[in-house]
Amino acid sequence: MNMKKIVTTLLVGSLTLALAACGNESAGPQQPTSVAQGQTANSKGLTEIPYQSIYKDSVFVGDSITEGLSFHDVLKEGNVLAGAGKTAEFALEDINELTERNPKQVFIQLGSDDILWPTDNPKEYSIQNYTKLINMIKEKLPQTKITLLTVTPVTPEAVKQEPRYENISDYNQALKELADKENIGFVDLSSIFTSGSDDLYDSDGIHFKPEYYTKLLDLLKDQVK
Repeated sequence: MNMKKIVTTLLVGSLTLALAACGNESAGPQQPTSVAQGQTANSKGLTEIPYQSIYKDSVFVGDSITEGLSFHDVLKEGNVLAGAGKTAEFALEDINELTERNPKQVFIQLGSDDILWPTDNPKEYSIQNYTKLINMIKEKLPQTKITLLTVTPVTPEAVKQEPRYENISDYNQALKELADKENIGFVDLSSIFTSGSDDLYDSDGIHFKPEYYTKLLDLLKDQVK
């Protein structure tokens, strides 16, 4: 083989390799094949539980703590009906919106703001409005399952800043009694707050990072129809 043929052969080989590389590049990264059906994979290739699918027929009613579910993009906004400063009384104003969404399951987590309400007996006042809210949901959405969630604890530092948070345990007991009386669901969230749970809190010791919400939804999965 003469020198001209050798050079030509080398150039053709190099061009073939370059085109093959470009072809693989344009196809993009291969999709993981080990992800189970109904799950998604994150950027690290790890599987994630599809919370938005599991809770697609649920609505979470509550205050700013509940609002974190959509704020942190754990659930869609359509599955969360909550806002800062929301109390059981203010939640009564949302009944029409809740009725329009027509969920199969309603999780209610109110009380963090209720126990701070400036009245002689915040717990009694709140439970009265909580009862009204439950009865309105029963009337408007008779097929909807209702589940009450306990008020989440705050850090010792937050209690020092606001001593009324010491009443959370007493308030949660009242919620349990209310759920029993109304024959509806009740979930105690205290199992989330074991050793190391301080890492779940935001800097104010009251609100939470995204990791709390995944733990919450893991705990509630069995409650979903």
